[in-house]
Parts: sequence; C-alpha cells; structure tokens
Amino acid sequence: MIRIQNIYYMLAYAFSLLREEKIEELCGSEAFVNAADLLSAILESGVKKLIKRGLNKAYIEEKDSLNCLRGKIDISESIKKQTMIKQRLVCIYDDFTTDSYYNRIIKTTLIVLIRSDISVSRKKSLRNLLLFFKDIGEIDPFNISWSQTYNRNNEYYHMLLSICYLVIKGLLQSSNGSKYKLSKFFDENQMHKLYEKFILEYYRKEYPTLNVSAAQIPWWLDEEGDSLLPVMQSDITIKQDDKVLIIDAKYYSHNTATRFEKRTLISDNLYQIFTYVKNYDTSRSGKVSGLLLYAQPDDDIVVNSSYMMSGNKIAVKTLNLDLPFKEISEQLDEIVVNEFSSGLKKRLYSF
Repeated sequence: MIRIQNIYYMLAYAFSLLREEKIEELCGSEAFVNAADLLSAILESGVKKLIKRGLNKAYIEEKDSLNCLRGKIDISESIKKQTMIKQRLVCIYDDFTTDSYYNRIIKTTLIVLIRSDISVSRKKSLRNLLLFFKDIGEIDPFNISWSQTYNRNNEYYHMLLSICYLVIKGLLQSSNGSKYKLSKFFDENQMHKLYEKFILEYYRKEYPTLNVSAAQIPWWLDEEGDSLLPVMQSDITIKQDDKVLIIDAKYYSHNTATRFEKRTLISDNLYQIFTYVKNYDTSRSGKVSGLLLYAQPDDDIVVNSSYMMSGNKIAVKTLNLDLPFKEISEQLDEIVVNEFSSGLKKRLYSF
C-alpha cells in the first residue's frame, strides 16, 4: 500500500519542475480521494501557470482552398477538385497556431480527467480551464505519441506532458462511445519506473556532495570482444571518493519467493546486484557495495539483511511507502549515512 499523498512526493522528486511551481503547498492543504484526483490537482495548477505564460505556438501544416496565394500551390489537388473554376487554389502553408500537439495532449487529458472519478469541484475547475483550449483540437488518447522533443522555449511542457502520460496510462483501459472505462490507477510497471526515478532524484537533490547517477557498468573481461554482451544499466550509483553504492530499486507485489513452503529472497535479483558489484569493483578493493531496495508490499515480510559476498557487502532492505513522507525520507537518509559518512551534508527542502 502507498499513501496517495506520497505519490505526489515521488512525482515531485521525479519531475523537479513540480518543486519550482510550489505545488507542494496544494498537496499539503488538501485531501485527495485517489491518485487521479491528486494528478488532476497537479495538472490543474500546472496548466494555470501555463495559461499565464501563454500557450506555446507551433507551425502546423495546413491545406485549404483559398482565393489568394499562400504557401505553395498543390496543383494536382487543385485540378482534381477543379477549384480554379471558382477562382480558388488549393494551397499548402504553415500556420503559426496554439493548436500544437503539446496543447492537444493537455486538452485531451483534461477531458479524460473530467470523465474520471475525481471530486466535483475539481471537475468544475478543469472545465473552466478547457475554455482556454477552445481553439485546440482533441486527439485519440489511445494513440498519443509520447516521444516529443523539448527545448528552452517549451521545457515547461515536459513536466505537464509527463503528468498527462501518467493520467492516460493510469486511467484508460478502453473506450465505449463517449465513456471511458477506468483501470486501477498505476500498474506495477508504471510504479516501478516512478519508484526508481524517485530514489535516484531524491539522492541527487538532497545530497549534492555525492555523485549520483544511473551509470552503466562495463563488463570486467579478460580480453576484448563484448559486442554481444548485454548492457548493465544500474538504477542508482552513488559515489564518494573511492566508495561506491549501487542500488537496484524494485517495486513488486511480492519481494520474496516461496520454495518448499520457505520464504526466500528472489534469486534473480540477487544475481543481478552481485554481478553489478563484482564487475564494478575491478580492483577487488571491497569498497563497492550493492543494495536491493524493495518497496514494501502489504502482504510481504520486512527485510533488512546484509551479507558479505566475496569481499563485497550486498544488502537487501524494504522501504515502507505507507508512512508519513518524513519517515520515508529518514529511511533513505539512513542508507547513505551508514554507507558513507555521518557527516554528510543534506540539502533541506520544505516538504
């Protein structure tokens, strides 16, 4: 189980622009009935800020029959439709408009949220926001292309479209006319990605003196020729001087396996973190450690174990996401303080 409020905090770390907009004030002042209600509040606040900035415009290719020349003439289409009889030409031109793909995604998401299980007052607020999108078209929410590029002029859309992605992928299951069938918000795969990103960004932002990244780990080979070997991509790698902690974040419905009626750790996960650590520690210094950090499921055991494996420490812990966020933060702080130094300087945020 995870508290609805904590989903916000995880999103706030994963998408730093949420912090800049100070939406945490909103989160701290309201109770949300479900994750959809929470995300609708975040999107509402973000879209209000976007409207104040001004909706982003983009050049959209249009084709129309015109009585004056604009852009380039589509001769074959003009002949086919015999527009010259009416003293018109079919022209292809670029129109600089707010009816961009970014804005269409936002409008479509607002409509999906209005039809979902959120508070009546929130639906009213979202309907008011739709008035600013009256000249913007809708798109099929099941066929949205999420691979968009961002630059300095539209970077703010990155956060908004990320929230839209979570709404669409979390809510929509199928459609029936004008009604949407709603699935359980956030499946395991989506929560795994959010959980992984949250842990990475938490340490990156709260501990600026540590080197935190999602680093690739090269294979330690006796000879060259690794073209067929898979890439070893860590979730979180934390470095301070010559000490390294590799964290593999796991969000499962169960963090243990059952074999012959005995609960055991998941073997594949242990093999994976052990491989990461041993290939990273090429000097065999023993200063590289590994941690399997599971989000604690409702019906599974609490794990807090540590093992020395061939000279390196491999630990397995569970993180309870059904606690007040301050306690979750303390658990995360304890991990790096114990691993590196009690004198670590933490950058504090007003959560």
